[in-house]
Amino acid sequence: MNIALMSDIHANLPALEAVLAHMDDRGDLDAVYHLGDLVGYAPWPDEVVALLAERGIPGVAGNYDSTAATGYKHCGCRYEDPRQEELSHISYAWTLAHTSSGTKRRLAALPFRLDLRPLGGHQSGPTLFLFHGSPVLNTFYWTEDRSDTFCLKMAGEVGAKAGDVLAFGHTHLPWHRSVEGIHFVNTGSVGRPKDGDPRAGYVVLEMGAGGVRAEFVRVIYDVARAAAAIRASDLPDAFAVHLETGGRG
Repeated sequence: MNIALMSDIHANLPALEAVLAHMDDRGDLDAVYHLGDLVGYAPWPDEVVALLAERGIPGVAGNYDSTAATGYKHCGCRYEDPRQEELSHISYAWTLAHTSSGTKRRLAALPFRLDLRPLGGHQSGPTLFLFHGSPVLNTFYWTEDRSDTFCLKMAGEVGAKAGDVLAFGHTHLPWHRSVEGIHFVNTGSVGRPKDGDPRAGYVVLEMGAGGVRAEFVRVIYDVARAAAAIRASDLPDAFAVHLETGGRG
């Protein structure tokens, strides 16, 4: 079974449209899910949420989704320096002001976690656990340099066993590794990559009797359109530069 996972769209409609078109063109996907952070940093929060709803793509709540839905005091983002902290507050205030009540209701309805049995619940098989940051907090940054001990501790939080997959996002940096037969997959980011590659990213998990394989996919999209829309709004131009440089600007 081939399952596409995407995360951290962050209101970037051109990136989402390109990724969905790429998925449609593949013709080999059995299911598609999102791992949250649908809004923030770009000027299409309502449009992104509406498109996912129109396509019937289920998923989980990212920190930006749950905080925007509840009007929390901040977005739960990590700040690299005082300027990044300032920009994050500007983005969050803009998102709260420009996200419709209907969109906020949709964000509030997203579950914290989804547990899937891709091969069916009628037989013993792998479980795919979907969440945004970690199994306990959607604000937690699970980076690739975390120890095997930490990974197994997180696996224990959901009762994962060998052959299972824990999939998440939040850091905007894709990676995959296996510890004692349990797979850990970060999907990267559709709308706001941070690895120096401006292309949108998603992952396809191939899950079957032969085990688990993760295919990381990058998709060219109209970055210029997204950057121009940011600059035409009252969002900071720094968010446009971020898209243009893959987070290295």
